[in-house]
Amino acid sequence: MPPTYPLRATCTMNRRTFLAGATSFAAAALMANRSWGTAVNRPPLSGYPFTLGLASGDPLPDGFVLWTRLAPKPLQPEGGMPPEPVHVDWQVASDERMTRVVQRGTAIARAEWAHSVHVEVQGLEPDRWYWYQFKVGTEVSGIGRTRTAPPFDALPERLRFAFVSCQKYQDGYFTAFDHLARQDNDVIVHLGDYIYEGKAHKFDVPGREVPAHKCATLEDYRLRYSLYKTDPALQAAHAVAPWILTWDDHEVSNDYAGDHDEHPDRFPQEAFLRRRAAAYQAYYEHQPLRTANLPHGPDMLLYRRLEYGQLASFHVLDTRQYRTVQPQGGGRKPPSPALMDPKGTLMGDRQRAWLFDGLAKSRAKWNAITQQVVMARIDEQPGPDVLLGMDKWAGYEFERRRLLRYFHDAKVRNPVVLSGDIHCNWANDLIADFDDLDSRSVATELVGTSITSDGDGGEKTAKSDAVLAENPFVKFFNNERGFVRCEVTPDHWRADFQTVPYVSRRGAPLLTRATFQVESGRPELLRA
Repeated sequence: MPPTYPLRATCTMNRRTFLAGATSFAAAALMANRSWGTAVNRPPLSGYPFTLGLASGDPLPDGFVLWTRLAPKPLQPEGGMPPEPVHVDWQVASDERMTRVVQRGTAIARAEWAHSVHVEVQGLEPDRWYWYQFKVGTEVSGIGRTRTAPPFDALPERLRFAFVSCQKYQDGYFTAFDHLARQDNDVIVHLGDYIYEGKAHKFDVPGREVPAHKCATLEDYRLRYSLYKTDPALQAAHAVAPWILTWDDHEVSNDYAGDHDEHPDRFPQEAFLRRRAAAYQAYYEHQPLRTANLPHGPDMLLYRRLEYGQLASFHVLDTRQYRTVQPQGGGRKPPSPALMDPKGTLMGDRQRAWLFDGLAKSRAKWNAITQQVVMARIDEQPGPDVLLGMDKWAGYEFERRRLLRYFHDAKVRNPVVLSGDIHCNWANDLIADFDDLDSRSVATELVGTSITSDGDGGEKTAKSDAVLAENPFVKFFNNERGFVRCEVTPDHWRADFQTVPYVSRRGAPLLTRATFQVESGRPELLRA
């Protein structure tokens, strides 16, 4: 079966002011005169052009996306590149020494897209490792490793992958990525907050400085991605396996919802849409994404489905671009009738219909709902009072209940929700009715902590024991940094919560703090 990209979904807000007399960034790039100039084979480079590494992503049975960006001076505007388009040679080999080349070609890196390259390779063998490399003039990149997905009708014995999120550069070293790069994963899933758009704050680690202003322009976002991608550990993690990525809020602005900034007094709708368009373009420029994901002004289609044969289906969601504004002003609030507003949504009508249709038709043994924010309705206040996070699924209770009911009524096979955002590890049973704590579980949720965001952390917080007592469907909590590694077979899903005890200095060891298993047909987390 082909990859299941949905029809392009557009924003529902009125953007006539934004679009009047202008075209989208994508159209502007295509129409720009210099885009049609003669591409240069040997550009005058001011240094090594592959300073931001390379990456691959969105694997299919016959190929994947290859990415790089030319930036000899990555922390300068334009990356230190001349304005001319540049020929970039690429090749894919079946061995790590690149001696058995199976495909090669030339792409054009254009200034309008920050001299980034997105190569969609096809025609390869399924379910095997490949290696790849780029060349510009006499300069050659490092070698990356990637993998094709199994055939759509195959049932693999196992799938090994890890999921990560929330890597604030100034909060610590990316030690978890160092460890991840040494593991043998078939794919790595990123759940968002790849960058942080804000300025420095109290968790800053010496030598990990960021600019003293928030990102607002295309140049701001490009430079922020450049800073993050100079990190050797992040580059190493990209180079060992293909990635599947989605975004959360900080790729644009903290807690943004659809066309609304967190501070609409600073960024009213028109200004915010311009900011969102810049952020979306920079995101595309720096990730291994397909042409189907090309941004059009403030719109970018990111929700999609990736299949690993009939073993696992990744339903990749976008819970930012189409959501309605957080109820009750956001933050942590007690329950109110506003949470049951049928118009309140994280996914939007089109994406929800696409998800339900995909879940109903899925032939996979396991259905991973790959998304951003915590789905369990966690009471974050010990004692008789109840406080819920309005930016999470709990703030959109009508839609949350609708999805959980669909898991049950449509008999969705083995739904496992993968979440990030919250900078802590959680393992949750998603019960049918959170007002009846004895109700049956209809799905499971694995929440991964951050790579660095919020600094060192610890195994517990001052309130964690009390919060666990308030929420018996929560099977595990941990406040360290790290990632979750999963092994999926037709009969079992195993999840290892792997953490590093500190990120404020280098060299932290990798620890497995907890392991859970889910048996096929039994939506319940079991401590292994």
